[in-house]
Amino acid sequence: MRALRILLIVVVILGGLFAAADRLAVNFAEDEVADRLRRSEDLAATPDVSIGGFPFLTQLAGGKLDDVEVGIGTYEAAAGDGGTVRIDDLRADLEGVAFSGDFGSATATAATGTATIPYAELLRTVGSEPTQVAPGVTARITGLSDGGDGKIEVEIEATVFGVELPRPVTLLSSVAVRDGRVEVAADSLPRIGDVDLPESRLREVTDFRQAIDRLPGGIALDEVRATRDGVEITVKGSDVRLAG
Repeated sequence: MRALRILLIVVVILGGLFAAADRLAVNFAEDEVADRLRRSEDLAATPDVSIGGFPFLTQLAGGKLDDVEVGIGTYEAAAGDGGTVRIDDLRADLEGVAFSGDFGSATATAATGTATIPYAELLRTVGSEPTQVAPGVTARITGLSDGGDGKIEVEIEATVFGVELPRPVTLLSSVAVRDGRVEVAADSLPRIGDVDLPESRLREVTDFRQAIDRLPGGIALDEVRATRDGVEITVKGSDVRLAG
């Protein structure tokens, strides 16, 4: 019995040492992957990286990580017109990450994630200028906000024969992904003053598309929905590059 107790104590100690070594190794790997990702994507700050699965050392020996979670606080995506659009709180879950021994290269077989485009940022990229929608009538978008039930509330300022309307006109719009872009389209069109406006001209103001390109590792826009803080985008990709 005494020998058995000693054996159990040795097993527990060795198990503890292995677990401690495993955690040290995974912490080192997380820091390395985060630094490589920061440099490869030219990020302003080092991203958060969390490597899942236990034990890590057996994954390390096999050259593939089961699950890696990446968090990027802010990221400047391409807006499609030579400008950029800021997305916040990008969170991605990557599966089957194959890597080189020094983490110089790392590629995931699949990735899914979410991020948010604040309404103020989306409005900035739209850059709405006063547009003539009928003789003597101009309109432009001046505000975007949460309209509830997955809708965006769009605020429009208008002038009729040089006189600005006393209150902005508001309408509810739906948001969707079309041809890889965020598309915002009015559910129904408002009246501006007492003027009958051609629908096609008014939609030149109310409806717009925004590209979200050059996302990290080659992930791409998949779905969108309106939330309280902005437009939440869902992204996905395959053969996603973290580094190298």
